[in-house]
Amino acid sequence: MPMTHGATKPDRRSPEAAEYRKLYSTARWKRLREFKLAQQPLCEWCLEQEIVEPATEVHHADGGHKGDVVKFFAGPFVSTCKPCHSRRGQREDLGLTVIRFGPDGWPL
Repeated sequence: MPMTHGATKPDRRSPEAAEYRKLYSTARWKRLREFKLAQQPLCEWCLEQEIVEPATEVHHADGGHKGDVVKFFAGPFVSTCKPCHSRRGQREDLGLTVIRFGPDGWPL
């Protein structure tokens, strides 16, 4: 099993996932990512709750790309902070229901 970026745990991703993960290191993705963060420098999911938080991640919206190279580069994309990307982004990628809350604390 391949090892991840100097980690001690083996990479449990499928060979297909390992292949598309390489797309994140391409110059094309880096330009798209920087453009999206410049276009929307605040976490879009935090803003839904009227929280102002800098965005540091770019999430593939609408169910992700699932290894589709065209979708990988075409988007749509969402600027997010790391906690939102880790929490809500992973739930979306897994097809799980995401319950969003408004600034008043009530579900949307």
